Amino acid sequence: MHEQLWEQLAKFDRLQTAGRAKCRYLAECDSFAIFLLNCEYLVDVTHGTIRSSDGTPEARLAGYLEQLCILAYLVNARDLPPAGKLVSAEKLDPGGFFFRGSHRLAMEKLTNTFGSDPSSLHKVGRVFNAVAQAFGDASIELSVLPRISFVIVVWGADDEFEARASILVDQSASVQLPLDALFAVATLTINTVVSAAQTVV
Repeated sequence: MHEQLWEQLAKFDRLQTAGRAKCRYLAECDSFAIFLLNCEYLVDVTHGTIRSSDGTPEARLAGYLEQLCILAYLVNARDLPPAGKLVSAEKLDPGGFFFRGSHRLAMEKLTNTFGSDPSSLHKVGRVFNAVAQAFGDASIELSVLPRISFVIVVWGADDEFEARASILVDQSASVQLPLDALFAVATLTINTVVSAAQTVV
């Protein structure tokens, strides 16, 4: 899977890559140790595998979307500070054109899960060591990758409005990842949070 990304990664200087991506390089096994949604993975460049680093022989192999997100990030990440301004994906340049149609983020998954009880978002957030925020009826900031964080905001339904949800990201996100990879990261985040809600809430 993702052969082109593996080939690009293998050509890069390992220590420079670790610095750009804000992760660790383990020279003894030619691997990067990187966190994705509060789970650490080992990216073995020599063997082309990505597994969770839980220390067991049965360490979980990362799925297709997880591998795509991690590899795209390791290849593209830049050693730059965040812009300090949160925007919706549609406000990323040129996100207004990209995040439409088949690339529209599935906000309905979040509203269906948390719209009737926005406070449950905070319970799920604790699974990922998320930080509570002050937006909407409930909001959390999730560290997805070392230089990529998402703020998930939920507004509950009332007499006037239906429940709704939004995802905010630092304006620098499109510098750290191309928009198609950022879409994959957002999709993975939504699916993972919604899945976690089924066991936590």
